[in-house]
Amino acid sequence: MLTIRIVTDSTADIPLALRQELDIEMVPLKIHFGDEQYLDAVTLQSEAFYPKLTSSPHFPKTSQPSPAEFLNLYQSLLEEPDREVISIHLASVLSGTYQSALLASTMLENTAGKVHVVDSRSASYGIGALVVAAARAARAGKSAAEILALVQTMRENFYIYFLVDTLEFLQKGGRIGKASALFGSLLNIKPILSLDREGEVAAIDKVRGHKKAIARILELLAADIPSRSIRSMHIAHANNREGAELLREAIMQQFAVEHVDYITLGPVIGAHAGPGTIAAFVSTV
Repeated sequence: MLTIRIVTDSTADIPLALRQELDIEMVPLKIHFGDEQYLDAVTLQSEAFYPKLTSSPHFPKTSQPSPAEFLNLYQSLLEEPDREVISIHLASVLSGTYQSALLASTMLENTAGKVHVVDSRSASYGIGALVVAAARAARAGKSAAEILALVQTMRENFYIYFLVDTLEFLQKGGRIGKASALFGSLLNIKPILSLDREGEVAAIDKVRGHKKAIARILELLAADIPSRSIRSMHIAHANNREGAELLREAIMQQFAVEHVDYITLGPVIGAHAGPGTIAAFVSTV
């Protein structure tokens, strides 16, 4: 029986098999196409989402879980004596999900201080990597304080770059953040985006052509990681495996990477990033 349980939300984009293997609990966000409502990664998976995204007359909208959804889960997990919960969520500047979890933690009775809610200040596998590391540490018997320190260290040594085919989805979803300066319709311009220290979408550069954009990402990573040594790397894509493979191959040629894997951006993240997006999530610890 695990003393510390790890909770996240569906925007962490952790594959189901890995969540089950590590006993990670997931609270889904919701995605709406007109009057149709789905639970992210529960009743709507990526395989069905991307065809629907391009064929539906409705632009998708997303919504956060309610505090009650978190409260019910926390209460269930805390039925075991001496148990604690670490709950890691989508950046608070991008969604109210973190606030819902935090509010739920204050509504618990007789379990004060048993739930630790963490703002990942990130999205997709920027959250997922923290959650998976936390879950593995919990299984290794680490204390809550040790796991929270690990999450903070990882968060400070994590690099994210992504290419989007268009800024339309970020704009319509209200998540354009500091990337608004990239607007313009020059032919074949590829915006290179990242997340700042608070998790807000930020413009890094704009480059003409896909190959030049990938080359620019390599330059940025080389400046971030002079040792060119990467502990783990996850390449994510929104229905663009070919683009993801090109990005992975380019990075692997210039960096020593201990572990690499692919991740599909889930429906909620995909609704904001848009189809064709590729991203590199890189950790040095």
